[in-house]
Amino acid sequence: MLRHGAELTDPSPDSAIHVVLTFDDDFWAPAYTVMRSICLTTFRRKDLVFHLLHDDLRPERAADLERITEEFGARVARYELSDNAEFNAICRQLPVDRRLHVVMYARLLLDRILPAGIGRVIYLDSDTMALTAIEHLYEQEMDGHPIAAVSDPRRTFNMMGRDMREKREIFDPASPYFNSGVMLIDLPKFASFDVAARLEELKQRGIIQKLYFDQDILNLIFAGRWKPLHWRFNVMEPRVAHQALDPYIVHYTGTNRPWKLFSTVAFGRPYRHVMTNELFCRYLRHRAKQFWFKKLGLMKR
Repeated sequence: MLRHGAELTDPSPDSAIHVVLTFDDDFWAPAYTVMRSICLTTFRRKDLVFHLLHDDLRPERAADLERITEEFGARVARYELSDNAEFNAICRQLPVDRRLHVVMYARLLLDRILPAGIGRVIYLDSDTMALTAIEHLYEQEMDGHPIAAVSDPRRTFNMMGRDMREKREIFDPASPYFNSGVMLIDLPKFASFDVAARLEELKQRGIIQKLYFDQDILNLIFAGRWKPLHWRFNVMEPRVAHQALDPYIVHYTGTNRPWKLFSTVAFGRPYRHVMTNELFCRYLRHRAKQFWFKKLGLMKR
């Protein structure tokens, strides 16, 4: 297991499959589930390198995540974002809402946070689950683009906001727009866009508060420079009917989450067993505790 600042040595760089996740301490169990779903659906477990970009992760949570190496032989590299001066300086003051965490902005700085020499990475939100071999995504043609992603079915609302007019001066509603929860990224090409500098330009324009967080930012910076992927690589808000459509990756956006006790999402029962029953029950207790702490106005921890 590698921690932030360690050099990632790769004995066979051509065969490695690099996967990046970002999450805070409250989302460690879903992040573990993403990793385990990938390991369970591929024969290339020893080729997997998971880059975990986390914020204020407690040691006991880290121990859960490292079980991936023990069970499957995949490698895990962890990066504590609270120790990253560049992330703190660039991202800590960006807007968030009560459902989200500033850690989501780490994907804007992947070329600066990850070790040098990595050519291609898969980025996955921690509310996803892989249902087929991840190398099918990793080996997709990118046609020279820095990003490949799936069009967002809520793209018009995300781009335009309330009454489809709030962000008219920012986006053209006829333009393509991708969901940033599943992305295939060519890191050298991504780096050439100097996202940090472009982010500063958006601040100067005074539009940051109007944007749908990092997803809008990425769509503005990479407009016309991303390749659409097949929708099966990112099936959002999956319902039971989606199970018959053979999705490759499901993405549990919205409020109906698979870690809720009476969830009705697609693949809800398999999700619980991918997380493992022991961790699922422990995570339920954690979320119940957090709910009541918030309800009673107590401290989070």
